[in-house]
Amino acid sequence: MGHPPSTAGLRHVALYVRDLVAAEAFYVGLMGMKVEWRPDPDNVYLTSGNDNLALHQARKTFDHAAQLLDHIGFVLRTPEDVDAWFEFLSAQGIEIKAKPQTHRDGARSFYCVGPEQVIVQMIYHPPLAKD
Repeated sequence: MGHPPSTAGLRHVALYVRDLVAAEAFYVGLMGMKVEWRPDPDNVYLTSGNDNLALHQARKTFDHAAQLLDHIGFVLRTPEDVDAWFEFLSAQGIEIKAKPQTHRDGARSFYCVGPEQVIVQMIYHPPLAKD
């Protein structure tokens, strides 16, 4: 199996936050990001136009000494690229956390474990895939 098509870059970060309101106020009010999608009261997805920052409300039982980084994401250009990357990384023996799936917003992705146990999402996200 050959190497899949190159990614469109590291343009997605997901963070657990203790205060979702304050985090949104900082990234939107001060940093100039815009709300792309708010699927529910505990999650908001922000963008500057060519990136995506997901803010997830940390659970009350969240270990506050733990890393607040949920995952990083490499943007892919097509849904088929997601499946190609899944096959490629699986064949390389990379630990897969979740197999490819299509999400409610039309994105398609899977999760794997990178160095230092950082969770890496390979994601086709339509608003970012064109850039």
